[in-house]
Amino acid sequence: MTRNFYTSPKQFLKHLVVILSISCLGSCIETDTITKGLVIEDPETIVSSGKIYRLGFFSPANTTNRYIGIWNNVSDTSIVWVANRDKPLVNNSIGAITVSEDGNIVLMNPEKEIIWSSNVSNSSRNTSAQLLDTGNLVLRDNSNGRVIWESFRHPADAFVPTMKITDNINTGEKVTLTSWRTLENPDFGDFSAGLQALSIPQVFIWNGSRPHWRSGPWNGLILTGVTDMYAVYLDGYSVTRDNNGTVSFTRAYYGDLLMKVILKPNGSFIQTMWDEAKRDWNVTWFAPIDACDVYGVCGNFGSCNLRNSPMCSCLKGYEPVNKKEWDKGNWRDGCVRSSSLQCDRNDNSSDKSRVDRFSKLTNVKVPDFIEVSQGMRDECENMCLQNCSCIAYSHDTGIGCMFWRDNLTDVRQYPSGGSDLYVRVAYSVLGAKRKFKPVPYGKPEEAFTSDSNEIILRDDMDGVSFDDLPLYSFEILANATEQFATANLLGKGGFGPVYKGKLANGKEIAVKRLSRTSGQGLQEFMNEVVVISKLQHRNLVSLLGCCVQKEEKMLIYEFMVNGSLDVLLFDPTIRTLDWRKRFNIMEGIGRGLLYLHRDSRLRIIHRDLKPSNVLLDENWNPKISDFGMARIFGAREDQANTARVAGTYGYMSPEYAMGGIFSEKSDVFSFGVIVLEIISGIRNTSFYDDEMALSLLEHVWKLWSEGNFEALIDERISSPSFQAEIIHLPVPEQPAFAKKPSSQSQTTSSSNNVSITVLDGR
Repeated sequence: MTRNFYTSPKQFLKHLVVILSISCLGSCIETDTITKGLVIEDPETIVSSGKIYRLGFFSPANTTNRYIGIWNNVSDTSIVWVANRDKPLVNNSIGAITVSEDGNIVLMNPEKEIIWSSNVSNSSRNTSAQLLDTGNLVLRDNSNGRVIWESFRHPADAFVPTMKITDNINTGEKVTLTSWRTLENPDFGDFSAGLQALSIPQVFIWNGSRPHWRSGPWNGLILTGVTDMYAVYLDGYSVTRDNNGTVSFTRAYYGDLLMKVILKPNGSFIQTMWDEAKRDWNVTWFAPIDACDVYGVCGNFGSCNLRNSPMCSCLKGYEPVNKKEWDKGNWRDGCVRSSSLQCDRNDNSSDKSRVDRFSKLTNVKVPDFIEVSQGMRDECENMCLQNCSCIAYSHDTGIGCMFWRDNLTDVRQYPSGGSDLYVRVAYSVLGAKRKFKPVPYGKPEEAFTSDSNEIILRDDMDGVSFDDLPLYSFEILANATEQFATANLLGKGGFGPVYKGKLANGKEIAVKRLSRTSGQGLQEFMNEVVVISKLQHRNLVSLLGCCVQKEEKMLIYEFMVNGSLDVLLFDPTIRTLDWRKRFNIMEGIGRGLLYLHRDSRLRIIHRDLKPSNVLLDENWNPKISDFGMARIFGAREDQANTARVAGTYGYMSPEYAMGGIFSEKSDVFSFGVIVLEIISGIRNTSFYDDEMALSLLEHVWKLWSEGNFEALIDERISSPSFQAEIIHLPVPEQPAFAKKPSSQSQTTSSSNNVSITVLDGR
C-alpha cells in the first residue's frame, strides 16, 4: 500500500481551496450537525465542518431506490457508508432523517414509519448527530459529550482513515466490512473483510465463512504478505491492542490526502486516492493481486509461484495427494509428506546422527495458522527441532519465532519481499548441506558435494556457505557477456568492471567482476553477498546470484536500463530528468534508506551512498546499489566506530570522515547531499579543484544566507514560477563543514567517481 501523492506546496493549497469551495449540489444545509427538530429531507444534505464529507440521499446506478449515505465531497459517486442497505426507500419515496424523541438517528418514509435507526437502547434523550471530517457519523450525549453510537462501528464496504477494523480476542466480537450485493445494490453481499488476531493479527477477506484472501501477519510495521506495503511512517497503518482484548487495525488521518479502501462485490480490495488534477480516483493498491493470492489455491503443503508453470508445486519433501488430478491443474487436494521425519521413526531403528533438516523457501507469504514464540533468528531452528510436532518455522524481527504444527496452508512466493520459510524435511531429502571446502591456494579441487565444474577457490573462502544464493557458472556468464566484450562494458568501479549480459532465456543482467588489482577484495565481495542477498525492496537493486568459479569472483544483478543517476544528472546536455522524475527519485531513495534503517530484517548502514550508486530502472524508479561497504547493526546498536573509513569524500558526514563514527545519520547526511545535487544538477566534487574551493554544502548555505536559494535550482527544471512554489521552511542551523583531506590521506578515484575512497580514521 503506497502513498501515491505528488504535488508542490502551491499546487496543493490551490487544490485544497477548490475542494473546500465546491458548492452544494441540490439543496444543501450548511451544518454538520443534526439536532432534535432539524429534519433533513431528500434531496437535502449536510456537510462536515471542513467540507470533506457529505451525508444525504442517493440512488445507485440503474435504480430509483433511495438510500442514506456518506460520500467524499469531491465526488458524489464515492459512497463510503450506507445506513439502510437492506431497506431502501422505493418508488421515489421522499425520506427524511432526524434525531428522534428517544435520542436515536432515524430514517423515516413519507408515512413517518422508521425505516432505519441507530438503535441505541437506553440512550440519553438529549442527543445530536454530527458528521466529522473523517467521514464518521457520531451520535453524542449532549450532557457529557460522550459518543454513544458511530457509523465507524457499523461500516459498509469502505475503510477510510481513522476507522478501526477490530477483533476482540476474548469475546470474538468483530467490526468488519461487508461488500455490496452488486455494483448497483448496496445490500449485504457475499464477501466480508476484517481482522483475525487470536494468534497474530492478519487481515482477511472471507467468502461467506471461507477465507478468500489473507494479508500475512502484522510485524509491527507492515503486513508481511503485502509486498507493496511500506512502513507505518509512509502508509500510516497501525495495529493496537486494548486492555479489554480488542485488537484494532487502522490508518492515520492525513487531511491533505483523500483515500479509501473498498471491498468490491467480487471479493477484491481496491485502495484509491483522489487525484485533484484529474478529478478522479487513482487505484494505488488492490488484492488479491493475482491467481496465487487467492487463499489456499495450491492446497495444504503446496506453494504458488506465478513465475513457474504450472504455478502450483509441492513443498520440498512432499508430493501430490492425487497425482492425476494435480497434473490436470486441480491442486485443491494439496500435497502429502513423501519421506518420514526422524521424529516419526521408531527410536530403536533410527540413526540419531541423521537428524531432520530444513528446506528454505525465500520471498514467501508465510502459511496461515501461526504460533508465535519469543526468540532470536538463530534460536528458532533449535526450538522447532526439539518439538516433534513442529513442521516449519520462520522469523521476523518484529514478531519473533513463528512455528507451524499441522498444515502449511496458503503459501505463495513473490519475486521479492515477503519472508523466509524453513520447512522441516527428512535427512534423505536434502542430504549433506552444500558448503565450500577449504582449498589450498593454487590447487584445483571440487568445492561442492556434487554437480561441480572446475570450481577453484582460495583458502580464504573456507567455511563460506552460499546455500541462499543461486550460483552461476563461469561459462554461462562468459557467454552472456560475449566473453566479457568491451562493447558490453557498463563501467568500472573500485570492485572491478561491470558488464551487461543476456542469459539464454533472454533475461538481461549486470555482471560485476572482481578485478585482481581491485582496491576491494574478498571482504567486500562477501559483504555484498551476505548483506544484499538478505534484502528485498523495490528501491534496492536485486542480487540474482554469484560466481566463484575458475578463480573468479563475480556478482550478478538485475540490469538497470537507465543506468546510474550521476550520468543523467551531471551531463548538462541531457534533459531527461524533469522535476517529477527527480522528485520521485528522491522519494524512492528515501524509501530505500528507510527500509535499510528501520524495516528490513537486518539493520543496514550503507556507508557509500552517492549518485553513482543509485541506478534507475525502465520506469525511472531509483534503486540503491553497491553494498560492499555496508555494515549490519544489531538491534541495540546505535552507532559504531571504525579505523577504516570507507566511502567517498564529500558524501561522508563530518563525524564519520574525521573520526570514523558512523550510524544511520551517516547515510542521512549522504542522502541530503544527493538531494542537493538532484535539485541543483551540480556535482558535489565540482568544488574540489583547489584547496580553497567551497563544497556544495557551503555553496548552498551561502545562497540560503543571501536569500538567493532559487539560484541553486538546475536551469533544466527551473521556471519563472519556481520561487513561488517554494515552501516556507524553519530557519536551518549552519551545518558543520568537513575540510578537504590532504592528498596523503585520500586515495585516487576513477574518472567517473564510482570507486571507493578509503581514509585513515583518526
